[in-house]
Amino acid sequence: MKIVVLDWKTMTMNGDLSPDVLRQFGETTVYPLTKAEEAAERIGDAEIVLCNKVPITEEVMQRCPNLRYIGLFATGYNNIDVEFAAEKNITVCNAGQYSTNAVAQHVFAFILDWYSRVSSYNSAVQLGEWESSEIFSYFPIPTHELSGKTLSIVGFGSIGRAAAEIGNAFGMKILVNSRTVPKDCPYEFTDIRTAAENADILTFHCPLTEKTRHLVNADLLALMKPSAILINTSRGGVVVERDLADALNSGKIAAAYLDVLDREPMSCETPLKGAKNCVITPHTAWAALETRERLLKIVCGNLKAWLEGNPTNKVN
Repeated sequence: MKIVVLDWKTMTMNGDLSPDVLRQFGETTVYPLTKAEEAAERIGDAEIVLCNKVPITEEVMQRCPNLRYIGLFATGYNNIDVEFAAEKNITVCNAGQYSTNAVAQHVFAFILDWYSRVSSYNSAVQLGEWESSEIFSYFPIPTHELSGKTLSIVGFGSIGRAAAEIGNAFGMKILVNSRTVPKDCPYEFTDIRTAAENADILTFHCPLTEKTRHLVNADLLALMKPSAILINTSRGGVVVERDLADALNSGKIAAAYLDVLDREPMSCETPLKGAKNCVITPHTAWAALETRERLLKIVCGNLKAWLEGNPTNKVN
């Protein structure tokens, strides 16, 4: 079997993971990154292609007649024409729920940064402000306990559930909003309007669909408390970036913490760059070493299962 990996650099930027584990399955060619127009040529006569974000379109599959399996280093598969792949009897397998712990942890890194103001106080210390303090404890920046605060969670898949469990451990009140009412949910289920109105923290863990695209807009933001913060670790398209920037700069909400943007890598033209109290991380919530190790293990498991005739995590 010939295997081609199209964008290994999306799995590691410093060599902390090796693709050598894939060589047990066949002759393996690894490319750091691949442009869309290079995909068909690089796949060539290979039976197996592994990728993260490279588009595998109908045209690519037509030009690669030996292709039988597409494995994704990701949960999302919108870069694959899965319907045409099914027509051509090409199996497509994704990797689900590998990042639950890491993303939930990142959400609370955001929350704790705002409520305990660790970054702000470290900056003050580095500027010498504590050295000139009249008393032993220097606390001009207000901090708050999480206990008793309302955490509104939009989207209640594995990550939303994990965030709820952590929030509950802190003594927070949990409100849940999702497309369908979750079974056996120990938390209060509510509509999106009530979730926004009552939130001290409004965090998004929903997929990007026609219903969730631009869900965070001026109307929704107007419902939130001026003291509330918004978190998005789902998909950038959930947010109307201009509306969020306007809400931050006008003080309609207190802060926003984002790990995803509508355009990635980040455009210098995004209105959120430089917006007041807007913290942005470069889509790193999923990227903990242990998380990527788990992802690679899932991809290998998917490939092994397919080779044995029992595909797992098949999306088409």
